Amino acid sequence: MFRTGPPSHTLLRPPLLQILLLLLVQAVGRGLGRASPAGGPLEDVVIERYHIPKACPREVQMGDFVRYHYNGTFEDGKKFDSSYDRSTSVAIVVGVGRLITGMDRGLMGMCVNERRRLVVPPHLGYGSIGVAGLIPPDATLYFDVVLLDVWNQGDTVQVSTLLRPPHCPRMVQESDFVRYHYNGTLLDGTAFDTSYSRNHTYNTYVGQGYIIPGMDQGLQGSCMGERRRITIPPHLAYGENGTGDKIPGSAVLVFDVHVIDFHNPADPVEIKTLSRPPEICNETAKAGDFVRYHYNCSLLDGTKLFSSHDYGAPQEATLGANKVIEGLDRGLQGMCAGERRQLVVPPHLAHGESGARGVPGSAVLLFEVELVSREEGLPEGYLFVWHEDPPANLFEDLDLNKDGEVPQEEFSTFIKAQVTEGKGRLMPGQDPEKTIGDMFQNQDRNQDGKITLEELKLKSDEDQERVHEEL
Repeated sequence: MFRTGPPSHTLLRPPLLQILLLLLVQAVGRGLGRASPAGGPLEDVVIERYHIPKACPREVQMGDFVRYHYNGTFEDGKKFDSSYDRSTSVAIVVGVGRLITGMDRGLMGMCVNERRRLVVPPHLGYGSIGVAGLIPPDATLYFDVVLLDVWNQGDTVQVSTLLRPPHCPRMVQESDFVRYHYNGTLLDGTAFDTSYSRNHTYNTYVGQGYIIPGMDQGLQGSCMGERRRITIPPHLAYGENGTGDKIPGSAVLVFDVHVIDFHNPADPVEIKTLSRPPEICNETAKAGDFVRYHYNCSLLDGTKLFSSHDYGAPQEATLGANKVIEGLDRGLQGMCAGERRQLVVPPHLAHGESGARGVPGSAVLLFEVELVSREEGLPEGYLFVWHEDPPANLFEDLDLNKDGEVPQEEFSTFIKAQVTEGKGRLMPGQDPEKTIGDMFQNQDRNQDGKITLEELKLKSDEDQERVHEEL
């Protein structure tokens, strides 16, 4: 890297002269510099553009910060310096006297990825003094230069939309949690990172300082499913120091981003009714009810996760009993049998930051549900309820053979008869045999395999006794 040396001709020039020199370079254009009419010493830098990129959205101007690689040789081809040998590009402001004058002029107007050969005459290099042990006096210098990066302290984040979905009901805003994929490159196209290689989205809050400021800004205003390119100057990225071994200091970063989904921690379940049964619906599903429903579950980008249709039978659950994720539980309540709904469930009402088998962490889930049937549930803690008052002499009715005790077989026969005759009902959603077995175990206080008159108590009586004990 050739910064300004001792000779007086490398010192900063008055502003007017700098402007004239810049105009001179622009007049020379992108072609060659001039030699003297008699074929004598060069008057200016000779510029040969031997590789010009097809796209050049920006050219180097005075005051820009650039990164470039170079090889420096003498006229005989002998190398005197190279940034490649140090494995570090030159990073410096151009046009303000920090480089030898010939390099300052030769970089003006360059595009990223452009390659130039510069011939710098002595009076625009190190003059009649040279550099002891490196550059002899009055040496003409030859540089092969490739521009890697250009930016200015006044640059802001640049966002270009690559693909925007036609339907965008909501855009990312500060405090939202976003899941997105990205490819990250330097301005010259060198890749430094990609989320796709990890087969996992990058998940973060926006506007909370968890990511570089430029990405914080660039994600805001994007839609679900949008693809955008975010170009971030280094002062809004990793600054002068860079990070790791792939992002050098003072590097402009380019991210191609695909927004998979986003949500806010305050989001409720979004419910959209797709269809309702034609008949009047007087009763809807509520907490405690046993329901059967079909569902399709996917991510917001359309990735299918699960479907009850794959199992050939509806899903079964008791609402309000923590049998399904909270968002689905809420979305099923209030449905009529035969109704179809679309539910958008944020992760804090689904599987959270950790996700679940087959479900990515922090994923918003999309459900299409159809309520097949509902059965009214029982009060919490009850396995069986009577539709009317229980028999006045319940133990005598249970004791079918009138021997003063009720084994499990007699108990089961009696309860099944009450259900068949419509006098009572068991807790839905569980094997009746298991439910009756649990009821019997609850009444067989001493666990001797039979119930006596002293042991038999209705749950309502037990609850009332417990209230008195507490009082």
